[in-house]
Amino acid sequence: MDELAEWMDPIDEEILEAMCETHVFAPEHVEQEDVCRAPKAAYRCRELTKHGLLTKQLTGVYDITELGRQVLEGEVDPTELEEGDE
Repeated sequence: MDELAEWMDPIDEEILEAMCETHVFAPEHVEQEDVCRAPKAAYRCRELTKHGLLTKQLTGVYDITELGRQVLEGEVDPTELEEGDE
């Protein structure tokens, strides 16, 4: 990602990258990967879900969306995403 959207946190890119791993699907896993503490990861996962970059599978369980992958790869500009985009 070249530029962060106003609603984004600098840690979001690292969270999305971690979510690309098959063994990372919960905020606790993000903490185990030394990205950030689980409470912050949980909050950021909810925010990323609101913008379509993650999808909530179950309570506390997330998966990266195709849009999330496109943002990571620089194919989609996160500054153009609004809440509810998917």
